[in-house]
Amino acid sequence: MNRPPLPTVLACGAWLKNAACLLADDGRPVWSPPHGDLSDPAACAALEASVHRLLAAHGQPVAAVAHDLHPDFFSTRLALRLAAELGVPAIGVQHHHAHIAAVLAEHNVDSPAIGLALDGVGLGTDGAAWGGELLWVDGANWQRLGHLTPLALPGGDRAAREPWRMAASALHALGRNPDITPRFAPVVGHSLAAGVQQMLARGLNCPPTSSAGRWFDAAAGALGLCVRQTEEAEAAIALEQAAHRALLRQPDLPPLAGAAIDGQNRLDLSGLMPHLFAASAGASATELDAAAAGFHLALADALADWAHRAARQHGCATVCLGGGCFFNRILCERVTARLQSAGLTVLRPEAHSCGDAGLALGQAWVAQRVCMATAPQANLNSRLHPNLMKEPEPCV
Repeated sequence: MNRPPLPTVLACGAWLKNAACLLADDGRPVWSPPHGDLSDPAACAALEASVHRLLAAHGQPVAAVAHDLHPDFFSTRLALRLAAELGVPAIGVQHHHAHIAAVLAEHNVDSPAIGLALDGVGLGTDGAAWGGELLWVDGANWQRLGHLTPLALPGGDRAAREPWRMAASALHALGRNPDITPRFAPVVGHSLAAGVQQMLARGLNCPPTSSAGRWFDAAAGALGLCVRQTEEAEAAIALEQAAHRALLRQPDLPPLAGAAIDGQNRLDLSGLMPHLFAASAGASATELDAAAAGFHLALADALADWAHRAARQHGCATVCLGGGCFFNRILCERVTARLQSAGLTVLRPEAHSCGDAGLALGQAWVAQRVCMATAPQANLNSRLHPNLMKEPEPCV
């Protein structure tokens, strides 16, 4: 039996590694070229040109334009403007929901799934910086089941560029705020270290984040592998390389102890950090590498156990892995193996990036299902009800 046509949806992607995607009425994604980060005006101009080319090439009206929840992204503003011009809804899709939806879209799965969405940052529905998320996803419906225990970002966005600040944040979370200045003054100078210590103590300009990327930064900073980043994910890559060296030397290295799931279903990694701070005190390069490996293994095992428990509780047989942290091969392979050994189906991106370059597919897939749930089948590609301008509510 032929499937009825789906609503055609255009998605404008997010901020980093931007690409747009048009999801056609036969379910086929049509991608724009990659545009890069939208901090570059040339990338913004390229995105705008791309979406007009996608619309012109398709030749059929679109039912909606999808975008990230962040109101300041150029991609969001462009989506809102396009939707108004076309007379269709603009549908906001939460960043990590879109990461998991992109995996479901690629694998043509329409049944409920558990998602692990791990990345550097994405705006949450509460206005906070998310990035270490355990989700239940069923098309346009979703629920945040849990997240990584938040770390403070001392200095806001600057903390994402300076892993030593995230390590200082981890010390503060351990109740060791007085240790910050003596530990980091030799590295960054007394004045700066003392300033961050006071910032954390007073909670000044220290927004919280559940980001897995920032926990990787904290681990790399604690081991002294990276103080400041000049390239995206430099600290996380250095940590993975150290772990890889250790596992080549000793494949049966044990995971560190200390990761725990608390009563709010948050995965708390703070218990891993004392091992890293201790290892960095006069340790050899081999010992530092072993600590980096132990962190990876502990994180992967805890994530898998967390997702497995959620799958049992919600009657799901599928777990999706999305977000840029899954570029980390050690993490991705270990989580996958443990979940598969528990009898679960694990889906990962194959045809598109697990990071933000593949995000628009998930945005479009979610928006397509919003349209199907709210518009008559015979009128899917016509103007939709203006209530769709609001973000789809999580299914609780």
